[in-house]
Amino acid sequence: MNARSIILIANDIRSTHNVGSLLRTAEGLGIEHVYFTGYTPYPAEEHDARLPHISRKLTEQIHKTALDAETLVPWSHEEDIYALLTRLKRGAYEVIALEQATDSIALPNYNPPQKVALLLGREVEGIEPALLTLCNETIEIPMFGKKESFNVVQAAAMALYHCRFSG
Repeated sequence: MNARSIILIANDIRSTHNVGSLLRTAEGLGIEHVYFTGYTPYPAEEHDARLPHISRKLTEQIHKTALDAETLVPWSHEEDIYALLTRLKRGAYEVIALEQATDSIALPNYNPPQKVALLLGREVEGIEPALLTLCNETIEIPMFGKKESFNVVQAAAMALYHCRFSG
């Protein structure tokens, strides 16, 4: 495995099952940190500001697909995605959007840098345009069937695997 530093940003992901699967995928691929932003649900945290029963319910739902990965992968909830992206860029991370766009690079042609922050967006609408403008690159997974896109977790797994093992 290469020494590439990879983090994952899940912004406005609705499904707790997708969040759990993202954590499990991140754990399996040695992702350094997962950031939950926007309305993305996240497991209980120390000094949780949410009502206890809501935090408990979301944690239980996430656990169904994470299968304890939520305890193995470093993660945090970030209120301000714009501040997070700025901080990551200052830390020499290249913020890479996983999104279908006219200027995107096909995943097989993408050569990841040493420090990658992969940004995921909403399950149906994708990453909002204002966030795309802050990204260094946009990558997408070529589709060969009749469907227009993959599930966010499957897409993330392909992109993270490519970042981990290419080059």
